[in-house]
Amino acid sequence: MTDRATEIASTLAKLAALLAEEDKPEPQAEVRSLPARVLLTVEEAAERLGIGRTTTYALVRSGELDSVRIGRLRRIPKEAIDQYAARLVQDQPDQQRAA
Repeated sequence: MTDRATEIASTLAKLAALLAEEDKPEPQAEVRSLPARVLLTVEEAAERLGIGRTTTYALVRSGELDSVRIGRLRRIPKEAIDQYAARLVQDQPDQQRAA
């Protein structure tokens, strides 16, 4: 073979090696799930309660639904939502609950 043919064969061999490396599956990145959130936005709390955002803000303002401030943000603990719902059920007369 001539020098040119040897050079072409070497280049082809390098190309084949690179292509073989590309065919190897890339290692999968570990998928980590986020921890369950403890504090919800007012919108998320409203959705969870099945009521509107404005009503939820009114409940927070009146103190019926506990919330915390983090800087300028208002957050509602998940437990506060559960406690509020439990109070609603408890305060309902038995006749209304059955209906």
